[in-house]
Amino acid sequence: MAKRGKRFTGAKTKVDPLQKFPVEQGLQLAVDTATAKFDESIDVSIRLGIDPKQSDQQVRGAIALPHGLGKEVRVLVFAKGPKEAEAKAAGADFVGADDLVERINGGWLGFDKAIATPDMMATVSKVAKVLGPRGLMPNPKVGTVTMNVGETVKAEKRGKLDFRVDKAGIIHAGIGKKSMGAAKLRDNFGALIGAILKAKPASSKGVYVQGITVSSTMGPSVKLDSMAAQGADTST
Repeated sequence: MAKRGKRFTGAKTKVDPLQKFPVEQGLQLAVDTATAKFDESIDVSIRLGIDPKQSDQQVRGAIALPHGLGKEVRVLVFAKGPKEAEAKAAGADFVGADDLVERINGGWLGFDKAIATPDMMATVSKVAKVLGPRGLMPNPKVGTVTMNVGETVKAEKRGKLDFRVDKAGIIHAGIGKKSMGAAKLRDNFGALIGAILKAKPASSKGVYVQGITVSSTMGPSVKLDSMAAQGADTST
């Protein structure tokens, strides 16, 4: 604990808490202040000028990151028949139906993403109370309830990022690992900010992106220039 505290204190001295950095510089700082012995995640928090209590101001979506998430993504698929075979051929780690429900209800959660064909949703509903709070419930709004099982599995394995605003009006998302380097992280960040800008609710008034911070798992928060950051959109 003492070593961890010294590392964090040392990293924190490199970051001016009052300064807002350009995207590239801010991401480089997040990488430079990731001093843990493991490959830390690089996470962003984006505060939006919306009222998340209003149903017409929900912001959510999914984006295929240019460089993936920098980690292995374990994909589970609820499917039967030809779609079960399609999922396996595409590289799904776990495929099944009632057998998976039984395992999940028994406490097993050894996967990162869950996909289901529409006809399987009655089966999936049996574990909704387990998957829902953990953000693992298949949802048509982010493309994880689909008949296009093969392509969806491949996209998830490559590193498709789901994002959703929380009750405080903030989107929290991991955009990769320290080992990817600032340049690839910048591309991933650009894809994410572009998707969030496109998801802006029509009823949202005033400043939409109000603040952005980036940090490694164990490092200090780095503020980004939110106006300049919106120019990092790589989707155009």
